[in-house]
Amino acid sequence: MNLTQATAAPTARGAGLLSCHVCGRLSRPAAAPMASQCPRCGSGLHRRRPASLLRTWAFLFAAAVLYVPANVLPVMRSSSLFGAQDDTIWSGIVYLWLEGSWFLAVLVFVASIVVPLAKLLVLGGLAASAQLKSTAVPLLRARAYRVIEFVGRWSMLDIYVVTLLVGLVQLQSVAAIEAGPGALAFGAVVVLTMFASLSFDPRLIWDPLDAPAAGRRA
Repeated sequence: MNLTQATAAPTARGAGLLSCHVCGRLSRPAAAPMASQCPRCGSGLHRRRPASLLRTWAFLFAAAVLYVPANVLPVMRSSSLFGAQDDTIWSGIVYLWLEGSWFLAVLVFVASIVVPLAKLLVLGGLAASAQLKSTAVPLLRARAYRVIEFVGRWSMLDIYVVTLLVGLVQLQSVAAIEAGPGALAFGAVVVLTMFASLSFDPRLIWDPLDAPAAGRRA
């Protein structure tokens, strides 16, 4: 099936059906002025997720603001009888690289630096294209969203990588370790990007393509 055939196929929106965002059931809207509710779970029915782009932008903006302190502030503070030391994600990557643990250094760099930044950029691009009602490369954008959604299921691995980083830092025989503000900011970035992905309605990618067809049928 090519793109033309896909956009010409019947859609729930074209048939006047509303979707339940909790259980996924399609239902007919209630007669005005009654509010439409899902007959299965009782949740409200909408054509698209309410305020999808607004909530997506809000989560993305908050995650982008916290991305900088997540990488600049120390994720841990180790102290011993010989002094104290603050370690950031970047200092941990440099330490692993200089110690010859190149694979672990690359792993930490990809999981803690590249992946969160890629999620921010891709979700921002998807939200912007939906806001502008772009019709360009919808299949590519839909696939990009599926990749982000899949990666989102494993986003907490970023936190585990930071934990691994903490465990690999050399400590003295008598030492104490505390989580730094960078760890809190990093965890917030992960959670906020997950919320942004869940808030975005991927059907907004196809709406500009379906609109001309709906106009012709009308």
